[in-house]
Amino acid sequence: MAARGSRTALLRLLGRRDVASGRSAPRRRCSGAPVRAPLAGRSYADLYALSVRDPDAFWGSVAEDKLTWSRAFERVKDCDVERGRIGWFLGGQLNVSVNCLDVHVARHPDRVALIWEKDEPGTEVRVTYRDLLETTCRLANALKRHGIRKGDRVAIYMPVSPMAVAAMLACARIGAVHMVVFAGFSSEALAGRVQDAQCKALITCDQGVRGGRVINLKATVDAAVKSCPSVQHVFVARRTGDRVPPGKLDVPLEEAMAKEPAECVPEAMGSEEPLFMLYTSGSTGKPKGIVHTQAGYLLYAALTHQYVFDYHAGDVFGCVADIGWVTGHSYVVYGPLCNGATTVLFESTPVYPDPGRYWETVQRLGINQFYGAPTAIRLLLKYDDSWVKKYDRSSLKTLGSETGGVCIAPRPSEEGAEIRAAMAMRPFFGIQPSLMGDKGEVITGNDVSGALCISQPWPGMARTIYRDHDRFVDAYFKPYPGHYFTGDGAYRTVEGYYQITGRMDDVINISGHRLGTAEIEDVLDEHPEVPEAAVIGISHDIKGEVPFAFVVLKENDSLDQKAVLEELRSLVATKIARYAVPDHFLVVKRLPKTRSGKIMRRILRKVAMGESENLGDVSTLDDPSAVTEVIQAFIWKGGKK
Repeated sequence: MAARGSRTALLRLLGRRDVASGRSAPRRRCSGAPVRAPLAGRSYADLYALSVRDPDAFWGSVAEDKLTWSRAFERVKDCDVERGRIGWFLGGQLNVSVNCLDVHVARHPDRVALIWEKDEPGTEVRVTYRDLLETTCRLANALKRHGIRKGDRVAIYMPVSPMAVAAMLACARIGAVHMVVFAGFSSEALAGRVQDAQCKALITCDQGVRGGRVINLKATVDAAVKSCPSVQHVFVARRTGDRVPPGKLDVPLEEAMAKEPAECVPEAMGSEEPLFMLYTSGSTGKPKGIVHTQAGYLLYAALTHQYVFDYHAGDVFGCVADIGWVTGHSYVVYGPLCNGATTVLFESTPVYPDPGRYWETVQRLGINQFYGAPTAIRLLLKYDDSWVKKYDRSSLKTLGSETGGVCIAPRPSEEGAEIRAAMAMRPFFGIQPSLMGDKGEVITGNDVSGALCISQPWPGMARTIYRDHDRFVDAYFKPYPGHYFTGDGAYRTVEGYYQITGRMDDVINISGHRLGTAEIEDVLDEHPEVPEAAVIGISHDIKGEVPFAFVVLKENDSLDQKAVLEELRSLVATKIARYAVPDHFLVVKRLPKTRSGKIMRRILRKVAMGESENLGDVSTLDDPSAVTEVIQAFIWKGGKK
């Protein structure tokens, strides 16, 4: 899904020169159709219509053409949405690493697969498909040598690097299920995920380097595995080369790989066998292990990478997400590599050594597609646009800011079709959006709003929550029976385009008026001095609930905060209504977020309600000191709600 507000922020950052998923011109037609035959040459409208009318014909043809199978599938799909039972390409077998590596090595072994943009400014390492296959096979053999087999879970706690990508692909090659944890999570957060997944091995580095800082990853791992009896081996790769205290489970990874052959016979994997697990934090703070399987996930990641981003052979694709998130899985690793692309691995931060890091990298590497996180883009809005204009960005042809597996985006589309800034717009092939009302009814027509659901399954869907399928069904399929509930609200325009309006659980009731906090945030973000804002609802004796706004202002010593806040009140009153104007504003330096950039609204709500002594689980926070800053700002203001 498109991340609400992120596209607007990206346009502001780049001076509205580009639209969210590409410039207004020139645009290629929806040729290079998903398959050569029998669908080649059809328009987007025809292909989309076929994909929702006859998904078996569409996806069956695409899967046969785009993926390399060791055994052909017998049935395209078998799904029971009511029970959350999703199955695609039944009876088929393939290996994901073969589709990402071997098929390309056979055709163009010296093509660059990875460009590792290291943390150190101005440095990069290029890895060919041949080299990546060899590294993957040696690593896979090392895992097998230490007893890792098909179906075993392997945790990966590494910074963005070629070795981390090889670790993911090595697991895929031998049929092990990888579980990547962002290399910044605390030992408690890492241990909780390893325990739940019952991982047999863990792959890490001696240290990580990010933003000029050295991060002691091995020390974090050592603390975590003390409470993880399932872990039998800890494979330790070198990043800095500094000596770290050895542990009794340690296996020096490069030394182990050097002893192994550069070939590894790939495991034939059934289409619906697990490929990876990825833990996401719920509002309760208890992580849930989302499971993705082999063929459907790979096909959808590759197809969306190709058509949403208008990728063409020879392009340099730059997704700056961390591999610890599903965006990194899909659009740093699996999608681009399945398409034989050159993909950028970005190890650093958007402001190291200065706020021009992204754009200097774009210039130096000649990046054609840039895909950034909303949180990073909003961070950069705090700085002068000279950091953008300083560098040559003429190589860029597509800009995006979304998450996960794209379902609604401006592309694919017909040649010359309209693309609107900050709008998701069009459903991807096979995606049939439905807007649902409060009583579970389908809302028809245009110029309407409702809960955004998808009315039929698609290959890239998650399959379950590990060891808790009931929770999976309750979260995604029970709210609107017969439909997959995205959790978002959406508006369908007069023209039939889709605009994501925000999370449905972020709705407040002000004197009987139901209002999404995202609507208020969008208006606040329009102010040129506000790079970011978060709005939550707090209880009120008379109105029921009222909005409370946490506002980040640009760093400017001459800024008149009182004047800005008055302008914000006027903006909300003018753009929405007077009742939508927040009762309370709190200016903060930054907002508390998870490492994936999600604002921790439950924490903000507790602070606003004066309950900061009981914040609950904060292990997934990117920087816990941000919470301290917010609490101090609240106290300094007098602790008034």
